[in-house]
Amino acid sequence: MPKIAKVIVDVPTMQTDRPFDYLIPAVLSDTIQPGMRVWVQFGKGARKVSGMVVAISQHADYAGTLKPILTTLDYAPVLNPELLALSQWLAQTTYAFWITCIQTMLPARLKVDTDKWVHASATASPQTLKLLGAQAELALAELTPQALAPVMKAVQQGELTVEYRAHDRARVKTEDHVVPLLDIADYDQLLTELRKNAKQKAHLLNALMTWVTRAETPAVKQVTQTIPRTQLTQAAKAGWLRLEAREVYRDPYPQLANQALTTALPLTPEQAPVVATVGAAVAAEQAKTFLLEGVTGSGKTEVYLQIIAQALAKGRTALMLVPEIALTPQMVQRVRGRFGAAVAVMHSGLSEGEKFDEWRRIQRGEAQVVVGARSAAFAPLRNIGICIIDEEHESSYKQADAPRYHARDVVLHRAQSAHAPVVLGSATPSLESRARAEKGVYTLLRLPHRINQQPLPQVHLIDMRQAYQQGGRDDFSAPLLAALAKRVSRHEQSVLLLNRRGYSAFVMCRECGYKVMCPNCDISLTLHMDTHSLRCHYCGHEEAIPQTCPSCGSKKIRYYGTGTQKVEASLNQLLPQARVLRMDVDTTRRKGGHAKLLKAFGAHQADILLGTQMIAKGLDFPDVTLVGVINADTGLGLPDFRASERTFQLLTQVAGRAGRADKPGEVLIQTFNPEHYAIRFAQAHDYEGFFYAEMAIRHRGDYPPYYYTLKLTVSHQTETKAAKAIYSLAQQVTAALSPDARVLGPTPGAIARLKNRYFYQMVIKYKHEPNLGAVLTQILDETQSSVKNGFQVAIDPEPQDFI
Repeated sequence: MPKIAKVIVDVPTMQTDRPFDYLIPAVLSDTIQPGMRVWVQFGKGARKVSGMVVAISQHADYAGTLKPILTTLDYAPVLNPELLALSQWLAQTTYAFWITCIQTMLPARLKVDTDKWVHASATASPQTLKLLGAQAELALAELTPQALAPVMKAVQQGELTVEYRAHDRARVKTEDHVVPLLDIADYDQLLTELRKNAKQKAHLLNALMTWVTRAETPAVKQVTQTIPRTQLTQAAKAGWLRLEAREVYRDPYPQLANQALTTALPLTPEQAPVVATVGAAVAAEQAKTFLLEGVTGSGKTEVYLQIIAQALAKGRTALMLVPEIALTPQMVQRVRGRFGAAVAVMHSGLSEGEKFDEWRRIQRGEAQVVVGARSAAFAPLRNIGICIIDEEHESSYKQADAPRYHARDVVLHRAQSAHAPVVLGSATPSLESRARAEKGVYTLLRLPHRINQQPLPQVHLIDMRQAYQQGGRDDFSAPLLAALAKRVSRHEQSVLLLNRRGYSAFVMCRECGYKVMCPNCDISLTLHMDTHSLRCHYCGHEEAIPQTCPSCGSKKIRYYGTGTQKVEASLNQLLPQARVLRMDVDTTRRKGGHAKLLKAFGAHQADILLGTQMIAKGLDFPDVTLVGVINADTGLGLPDFRASERTFQLLTQVAGRAGRADKPGEVLIQTFNPEHYAIRFAQAHDYEGFFYAEMAIRHRGDYPPYYYTLKLTVSHQTETKAAKAIYSLAQQVTAALSPDARVLGPTPGAIARLKNRYFYQMVIKYKHEPNLGAVLTQILDETQSSVKNGFQVAIDPEPQDFI
């Protein structure tokens, strides 16, 4: 009896968001398995698309004639049963298409492109045949717009036929190796027959005899350092050797290869019970969740490493997530230094080829430990024994685009399936996680002191309302300038935080008040002096700096606000003896940019590391004795209920970069709001005080963790259409809610226009709404047809902000 494959096709719409039945040809009946990519014909025409086999059945749900699977794109499943089930769960919980979730879980090299080719039909006229020229077929993607027009007209008339072909990007890297084909006696005989002046051939024959003796097949790139490639090619033609292409992996961290492994450090009296508690759960294969609340410098990383070692000793694997690419180089160095080649790395800073190779190492079981950012939550690990999320409070663990998942939720779901414990680590846990620990859902573990018994750095607040009257210059108060100069003279290092990149926040005319705005978004352009341009940080629009006001013609154009570029320029003037490194998105765009800057700072090639929030966490440099915060109020003014929490977390994290070794640390925070509770609690390193104060505020406002939240957004290029659509959807959603739910809006987005689209949104706060999921799924289904009319509808469960 023929087998039926249930296939999710790569056509992300609601109407196709279900498995379709395809007949498995007899020749493939023993080959095709769930989790394999296939090539199928879809729809009434000749359209061909890729798809994912999600199940095999003996019975079809479709009553008509089934189309056969055309071919398989894989020799083995690329998604195992656990990940296939995870993709379906992800689609259901994030209100995303199943195929979108599947593609999110795969490296880019496993996403199939479709190429369109045209060739002549039987009715093609001589004029149409001329379009093809001497070729039998043409690739549409290679045609210019002028050449494409007559070709498409011929397609519409039936004289040219369109064929869809799979363009699989899954390419492995290979390296040629020299394989000797003769034995030593044969090579020795050839050597005696050579002319005396054939020195290169003699050298090659001697090398071949050595390789036979040692049973070696060296790489061609090593051999050609002493033997020309032409000699190898001629020898291959003569039958002396074979040049064999062998697969090699692209190593994203070659500098860490073949290093001596580090050994476990002695645990402190506080670390030991933490490792023992989690280790017991690893041994018992219990899916428990631990919240590790440890102050900065308390040795959380060593705790992670020893727990991972226990999982590996049990023959299981380990998954470790970090929030920022900037953190990855240092964490990879620590983890790979302990476990060597068993470690694979996954984050967006790798090339497509490196991601593909690391993914294959994991899938093949050649790597048992995975370290990475958000996307590493989908690493194809089997037999997971421990999951660790470092800096679990970070908002970067939430995906902004569909599927809008939170990596923490994905890891917790996988851990339940694998019967593995999860460790959520942070010096400043999210209120949601800490509240779950208070209720006993998570087990709270603490590391309240630094491992070297050094006190946490002393934090001083500088009231910027008075600083300029007391000798402050540019963006620096006198105390901060003096402290920086003092560290430079003592050959110590400093870290400066300003959570705003660019040179100035905006450009304004002092005559008429005109601000240079982005033409595509309702936001001012940011000045960047390195490119001498104004740039939008949302859509990427860039334009020249105006010399005169476009509104009134005045030349009194001035720069307002502060960015990292401006602070860097000020530092170079105020402290010319100081060497400054700037670390932000602009200076780390290139591959390896983060690691390069951090390596230079660690090697004392700079006295001051100036950067945005990417420098606030995870970095460990023993000679950093001063941390300065240029403006602690940057995030407090945002219209976001998490603004105080994020400010407290950022200040606490960056303060923890100071005094991590033997030298005492000091922190200077410049602020216009020194009485704000988030800043006061950060000054005192008082997470407990902040937690209870913020929880009281959240309780009064009915915000998480007391309520769940969901954001529904509609956008369109016409504002009135977006507004009408959101009000219509609001009526539909509200009708399905209980009186206990809270609805905010509909309102325009905090930035009402982005990339020439107008955004309107509504927020739902709820505790238990059994009908909500069904009505949201219905909305997605009903709004599919409106996509063609320019509407975009997005559903974001548990958004990290309402902006």
